[in-house]
Amino acid sequence: MGRELTKGHGTANDFVLLLDPNGDVEVSAAEVALLCDRRRGIGGDGFIRVVRTSHARIPEAPAAAEAGAEWFMDYRNGDGSIAEMCGNGVRVFVHFLAVRGLVDVDSEVSVGTRAGVKSVTRIADPLGGSAPWYRVDMGPWRFPAPIAGGADSLVTTAGIDVARPGLSVDLGNPHTVVALAGAADLAAADLTRRPQVEPVPGNGTNVEYIVIEPDHDGDPSTGRLSMRVHERGVGETQSCGTGACAAALAARYWAGDAGPSTWFVSLPGGIVRIEITDDDVALSGPAVLVADIALEQEFSRILA
Repeated sequence: MGRELTKGHGTANDFVLLLDPNGDVEVSAAEVALLCDRRRGIGGDGFIRVVRTSHARIPEAPAAAEAGAEWFMDYRNGDGSIAEMCGNGVRVFVHFLAVRGLVDVDSEVSVGTRAGVKSVTRIADPLGGSAPWYRVDMGPWRFPAPIAGGADSLVTTAGIDVARPGLSVDLGNPHTVVALAGAADLAAADLTRRPQVEPVPGNGTNVEYIVIEPDHDGDPSTGRLSMRVHERGVGETQSCGTGACAAALAARYWAGDAGPSTWFVSLPGGIVRIEITDDDVALSGPAVLVADIALEQEFSRILA
């Protein structure tokens, strides 16, 4: 029998997970890309190596260990490139550990990532469902570039007639948020092709397209928006947790001082909740494990 992997997802943003507690496995970009390939491998938007922080051998791991994070999320995009953070991924990461009895989710769980330590807590589904939900304290955020007229960049997108203004948001990984007028524009965006952002971000960027929904329930503290995303190193995905945070932060900025502090973000893969303070942002959403998969012996040699 070959090595075992697990398939999981958070609002249909899906991942291949490898439990490697002692840091025994070296995984190349090409191997990750093969495992995440939807025809030749298992298929996933990203790859998560679940490793004890003390054995991670990642530059950010010592600081995470010092902060009390026993486990480190070694996250890679579907093309094998390294990513700093994944909000949906960290929820699935903690649910994976919980199901295997490696953490107690009745208390707060600290997770090491390349974007710092994230605190995760299991919560009830605020929408009334029965699926396990997790709330992630995503930590500090910032607008990294000077803003003029509500934007700092222009984004050219296939399927949309002219370049649209974009607002950059840094959550430990880079995002550019573009507001659209309505559902027709959101559907017209062709995200099979990478959007062009000017000025060109040095490390690439995830691009979120949003439509801010009207307030139907009269609660000014809660906003709602719809979103699609083109993820750096992946393409369009069904969901992006850090992208949903960036979208809500941009929407609140555009709304002004009276803008909502809580947002429900509707993505193709489901709904997540974003809570914003002046310094921090929190992401809540479901996490699902789909299957444990035993690789055939020949295939599992790539993870030797």
